[in-house]
Amino acid sequence: MSAERRKLLAAGAALGGLSALPGGGAFAAGSDKPEKEEVRIGFIPLTDCASVVMAAALGFDRKHGIKIVPTKEASWAGVRDKLVNGELDMAHVLYGLIYGVHLGVAGPKKDMAVLMTLNNNGQAITLSKKLAEAGAVDGASLAKAMRKDRREYTFAQTFPTGTHAMWLYYWLAAAGVDPMKGAKVITVPPPQMVANMRVGNMDGFCVGEPWNHRAIIDGIGITAATTQDIWKDHPEKVLGTTGDFVKKYPNTARAVIMAVLEAGRWIDASLSNKQKMAETIADKAYVNTSVDAINQRILGRYQNGLGKTWDDPNHMKFFNDGQVNFPWLSDGMWFLTQHKRWGLIKEHPDYLGTARQINQVELYKQAAGALGVAVPKDVMRSSKLFDGVVWDGKDPARYADSFKVRA
Repeated sequence: MSAERRKLLAAGAALGGLSALPGGGAFAAGSDKPEKEEVRIGFIPLTDCASVVMAAALGFDRKHGIKIVPTKEASWAGVRDKLVNGELDMAHVLYGLIYGVHLGVAGPKKDMAVLMTLNNNGQAITLSKKLAEAGAVDGASLAKAMRKDRREYTFAQTFPTGTHAMWLYYWLAAAGVDPMKGAKVITVPPPQMVANMRVGNMDGFCVGEPWNHRAIIDGIGITAATTQDIWKDHPEKVLGTTGDFVKKYPNTARAVIMAVLEAGRWIDASLSNKQKMAETIADKAYVNTSVDAINQRILGRYQNGLGKTWDDPNHMKFFNDGQVNFPWLSDGMWFLTQHKRWGLIKEHPDYLGTARQINQVELYKQAAGALGVAVPKDVMRSSKLFDGVVWDGKDPARYADSFKVRA
């Protein structure tokens, strides 16, 4: 065992306030013993894979009777395929990918499950430095440039039904640009975004960190908007698996939730923990970038690449007293409204019924309860997005049909 790993394990063990119920995990033995003890969890090289990686690095997995094997993947399509065929047990995955697969509009149809939300906030929309130098630095100025310029603009997202596609489309539409008709949209894996912008393959992209900040460091892009500006404390990545896995291995699923919950709580507990996390996941086995590309935005220290700097209190969060991790039904339903808005699904689905089937609220409540993590009373939450429109999950069909710009 390396000295660095010993230090991390010691740091985890020292956090007495993060232990489970007295005598160890409430679900560690007897009939609650994990049915499957080794769990392969896929991840994409992004900052928000951190709670999965740190659950293994700090030993929270072993505390709950399992061994998490983080498995680095190249693309979200690859993650989808390996989840569906069973090569992966679970994954750090896009919220909308899980819903798209469940409905059969993002690949082979298969019953899927969201065990918990892994993070809120912390994604961004990057525009090329060339565009910025021509005056396109935000939604309004980009829309103006696109009306004036007769060429086709190309934007990249990371998966057709995923979070980044929905943030990009919502942002463009709010500026009056129809992303389905007024631009070319391509799919690019997150680690390839910066290289593709460098060679001129796209005018802008939406992706998770650290790749937006990396574009600024490399001098090829600017941050036009953060996703927390679009929707404060929005849902982002989830811990996803198949419905079959949850039915077959419920104790294992609960144990993983507990380990990852503890890791998220550890990350958010202090600045020094965030720094240790950045140093760990920057390694080539995980995100494979410089620590500086990760640690600035994880601490809320933002710059836009044009000289503006600010401290953002709504930076990426992994726990936030449990508010991050609860699998709100309304969060899953929101992605369905946007899939309908953009023609990815043709008819209104059973919004609430689908969310109830996918989001494993009861399993999450059991795990959270064992760790003393607060659970909200309601499975719905209300949020006002940056265009002033409120989403509360009460009338999803009407909400989906209410947008002026839609497919």
